[in-house]
Amino acid sequence: MTILLGSIADDYTGASDLANTLTKNGLRTVQTVGIPDPSLALPDVDAVVVSLKIRSVAAKDAVAAALEAESWLRGRGARHVLYKICSTFDSTDLGNIGPVTEALLSVSGGHIALVTPAFPETGRTVYLGHLFVNGQPLDESPLKDHPLNPMRDANLARVLTRQSRGKVGLIDLPTVTDGADAVRARLDRLRAEGAAAAIADAVFERDLETLGKAALEMPVSTGASGLGLGLARALLRSGRASASDGENEAIRPVGGLAAVVAGSCSAATLKQLDAAELHMPVLRLDTEKLLAGSDEISAAIAWAGERIGEGPVAIAASAAPEVVSRLQARYGREASGHAVETATAAIAGELVERGVRRLVVAGGETSGATVDRLGIPAFLIGPEIAPGVPLLRTIGTGGNDMLLTLKSGNFGGEDFFATALSMMR
Repeated sequence: MTILLGSIADDYTGASDLANTLTKNGLRTVQTVGIPDPSLALPDVDAVVVSLKIRSVAAKDAVAAALEAESWLRGRGARHVLYKICSTFDSTDLGNIGPVTEALLSVSGGHIALVTPAFPETGRTVYLGHLFVNGQPLDESPLKDHPLNPMRDANLARVLTRQSRGKVGLIDLPTVTDGADAVRARLDRLRAEGAAAAIADAVFERDLETLGKAALEMPVSTGASGLGLGLARALLRSGRASASDGENEAIRPVGGLAAVVAGSCSAATLKQLDAAELHMPVLRLDTEKLLAGSDEISAAIAWAGERIGEGPVAIAASAAPEVVSRLQARYGREASGHAVETATAAIAGELVERGVRRLVVAGGETSGATVDRLGIPAFLIGPEIAPGVPLLRTIGTGGNDMLLTLKSGNFGGEDFFATALSMMR
């Protein structure tokens, strides 16, 4: 296997978001769950997205995992590695965006990284280094309230500086508008001034194309899926990759039962659960009972067992922000999040044991825990269900193929669950 583009994603839903973007823009792409076992036969592809769970772990652990993935990707021919982060840039003053980016630079021979979470298609834009969500500064938008890493500062240069050893510069919109050569020249100047990273403005899709063309000539970049769009188009236009449609195998029917499992507490997911009740039975778990150690999981499995033979069911450990805040205050932020993701993954695992082969999972941490619980090594990327959310087909599961969707909490319209299940056969 020789690949053109490698990526290290800091969570599983972000990985499928990026893999979806690369596929839509013409690259044959596979998403792996961690570094694949040598015995796993992967198809010939242009790009590999290695899914990790390093967004909210200790910085030293994130760095170690990212460096191992980087070595694997370079060993398979990747000349450029994108560190894929969330488009809300959610992180703490300790990391992990800065420490991982600097570690990747240190082993790749690069001296500066272009950094941008912009993705105008999903309402994320960057102007003068500030991140906006649908026109609102990040710290004034609903997305400021990430359950693990709340974002209270829209100034990304300031955020990244607090978690980095090197200086952080800015590539402003006028420079981006002047083209890839102007961006490269600005990066050279910033590097000469001692900067290790540069936040890049992007307001329109054409800005992403400019940034992708400039970044492709460097060994490392950091960004959301919008930067992946730019990199993919730059590869195609350079002639190094040929446009390909790799969706057919991914959507071959698998049959079996269908279910939704949700752990996200985002406003979007809460609305999607309300809409789902028009189409399927929905069980809302009592999060406080989960945290208190009651037998909510067994009760949920029994509830599903009585209904799933008649059609899809949904089980959710999702709660309104004020409930989440109260539980975090009582039990601790980390303990609360761990309890929810562990419970939802256990429920998903039990449902698969009982014949579910079509599964929709909502929430980044829930998705990661579920995929690990199921032991899935890799995915083929299928058609897009909603912006940033593709249909996935398992690879390496011993003939027991499944169709999955791993949805970041904030993604998708109100009818997302019904739409996703209608695309799974």
